[in-house]
Amino acid sequence: MWKKLSVSALTLTLLASGMTAASASTASAEEMTRGEFVKAVIDALGVPVGSGQSVKFQDVPDSLKPYIEKAVELKLIKGKTPTQFAPDEKLTRTHAFLIAARGIQDDKTYSENVLNQFKDANKIGAGNRQEMAKAVQLGLLTGYEDSTIRPNSFVTKAQMHNILQRFLEEYSPVEANTTVALRILGTTDIHTNIVNYDYYKDAPSNSLGLAKTALLIEKAREENPNTVLFDNGDAIQGTPLGSYIQSVKKLRDGEVHPSIAAMIALDYDAATFGNHEFNYGLEFLDEVTDDAPFPFVNANVRNAATKQLMYEPYIMVEKEVVDSKGGKATINIGVTGIVPPQILKWDKANLEGKVTVDDSVEAVKEVVPKMKAAGADVVVVLSHSGMGDATHEVGEEDVSYLITEIADVDAVITGHAHDVFPGKVDGSLTSVDIEKGTMNGVPIVMAGKFGSHLGVIDLELEKKDDAWDVTAGSGAVREIAKDDDNVSKAVIDSVKEAHDGTIEYVRQSVGTTKATIHSYFSQVQDDPSIQIVTNAQTIYVKEKIKGTPYENLPVLSAGAPFKAGTRSDPEYYTFIQKGELAIKNVADLYLYDNTLAMLKVTGADVKEWLEMSAGQFHQIDITKTEEQQLIDSDYRSYNYDVIDGVTYEIDVTEPAKYDASGNLVNEKASRIVNLQYDGKPIDLAQEFIVATNNYRANGTFPGVRNATAIEIYPDENRQAIIDYILAEKTIDPTADGNWKFAPIPGNVKVVFESSKKAVDVLDASSAIQYVGDGTDGFGKYLLETN
Repeated sequence: MWKKLSVSALTLTLLASGMTAASASTASAEEMTRGEFVKAVIDALGVPVGSGQSVKFQDVPDSLKPYIEKAVELKLIKGKTPTQFAPDEKLTRTHAFLIAARGIQDDKTYSENVLNQFKDANKIGAGNRQEMAKAVQLGLLTGYEDSTIRPNSFVTKAQMHNILQRFLEEYSPVEANTTVALRILGTTDIHTNIVNYDYYKDAPSNSLGLAKTALLIEKAREENPNTVLFDNGDAIQGTPLGSYIQSVKKLRDGEVHPSIAAMIALDYDAATFGNHEFNYGLEFLDEVTDDAPFPFVNANVRNAATKQLMYEPYIMVEKEVVDSKGGKATINIGVTGIVPPQILKWDKANLEGKVTVDDSVEAVKEVVPKMKAAGADVVVVLSHSGMGDATHEVGEEDVSYLITEIADVDAVITGHAHDVFPGKVDGSLTSVDIEKGTMNGVPIVMAGKFGSHLGVIDLELEKKDDAWDVTAGSGAVREIAKDDDNVSKAVIDSVKEAHDGTIEYVRQSVGTTKATIHSYFSQVQDDPSIQIVTNAQTIYVKEKIKGTPYENLPVLSAGAPFKAGTRSDPEYYTFIQKGELAIKNVADLYLYDNTLAMLKVTGADVKEWLEMSAGQFHQIDITKTEEQQLIDSDYRSYNYDVIDGVTYEIDVTEPAKYDASGNLVNEKASRIVNLQYDGKPIDLAQEFIVATNNYRANGTFPGVRNATAIEIYPDENRQAIIDYILAEKTIDPTADGNWKFAPIPGNVKVVFESSKKAVDVLDASSAIQYVGDGTDGFGKYLLETN
């Protein structure tokens, strides 16, 4: 127990700071800052302070951190935000008395009616009224002779003496529990963006790369050494580096995959699998992970034959930490992970008959009690899943919000959707605190994509008897510095050989193009970047079906714009200059390591397939004259399939027939009009072959789901494009104009957003006109619709 200070002791304490009542004549006009006040309070209490390492506020100088740390432990302060304390901000009377009231800890409820005696009580914020009422009833706050309390007035150093004196008369401090500030760092969806280099543009890029995220990791560890680091999956696929290691250099037994090498350099504690970890098959995945010195966890993938979990469902990280008293302690951190069950569709060729996948939510519910029984003080879920909604449907893809509702889950690192949280979320989600980075009171972070951000979760633990309890937590994301070239040399050096080999690989020439190829307008008009893909797929599938029962069926081909500003990135577009075409350009046209596939469908299926794709457009109201946004930014561009081999128009004045998940929402709606094959209205009963990729063939798109035959081929779509260009030598990247928007009557203004750089490719005859700035760095364009 600490002893209550006497008034004389208080005077001596203040004298050392030049803040005694005797100095009022010279200090009365000098106003206190928040930081000065907290230091004075802790000094006056005479309590021992620690190192200050647990302080999570980023704006507190090192000299003040031990005092802020102790004030947090004693529950005297909370901060302006989870990461900002504002120590240099002038101290208001409200804040001074809030600190004093918090120090007198009891279970009483104080009536706010006591504040009515003051004429200016209405100036007290609603969230502060209870504690201010407590300060009045305890005699800490007495007010002025004119019946005011002046809550927003600043406190002078002379006034602080009186506040502290009344505070110490009531306060009998009890030594605080031993606490630990534990920091959990998370990366997600790196997709082999390890070096700050864009292999598609063949140039450095400071907007991506784990080598840049590494600097944030180093800084976060400096702030709090009690730190663990996890990866949330989708690490081994996504750029030409991933393809080069898998299919060109071919990872051999005993070699360390570049993604693992980078994680070793950064000393990761554990990782989980994303859906793209399964793109190359189970054997390759095993070869990647068997050289990792850290564990991979997954709680919902099972061996199809034995029904046993394929991987460790959880591990226990025994983290040695320094507690608030400077002593050493061990925190047991239980870590588990899940992957979307949809991998069974997306990678059917690799996984069918080999694995099954449990529902993600049920898997976490099953494993959490096991972790607690094994002694976990903290439970962390690595959820390779989007946020989703509040309704649980068995087998659904995005469930991270639901995971925050599971008992005993203390922290969630999520991803998959390539979004950022704390940040904007669906308005239907409740109990979301964006400022604190929590959902249902649980800290949760989503750190963007390609190394763009680092997720930072700060937990406070208290020791109660022999156990550690999580008492508070917050989540935040930190963005990499896009305006400098600084990177982690350790990470760069760890992948140098693979990086250099990838650059040499992507620079190999495959042919030439007669014109520039770009995807700036790929969502609003027939586009050459898609046309090249569909042409290559058509040739490949026609060759494959020779000599089969499908040989005489007409072949159509489906392609989508992969790089179309996806997920709020105004730089995320394909742009290939006229002239030589290299492998890097083909990789830019076709990002994913998909393999070719064909489906047998009917004309009716083709129409439904296109109706689904047309759901990316908002409905246009012909009675309105103000601007109307055409493209639904929440609709993923890779789900906007253009089907070549037929001609059609899209009537966006009609409502969408399907929502973004393929659910029927307007049964009688028909956006696809004038659908023709061979110059005639399509026969809805006629059978067609559609060339596509394994992702779409194994999906549940309307139209696709009715296919009566499916063939998945071993060759990559990207390789088919390379073969097509090699055969042609010189290509003419001109779209055939097989689709367009149906004319829109009325004086409507239909606008959409694309890169501001798209202005450079517009010509005078274009139906597209640049309007000005859009949102989030995009440009706004007007589309002629008559």
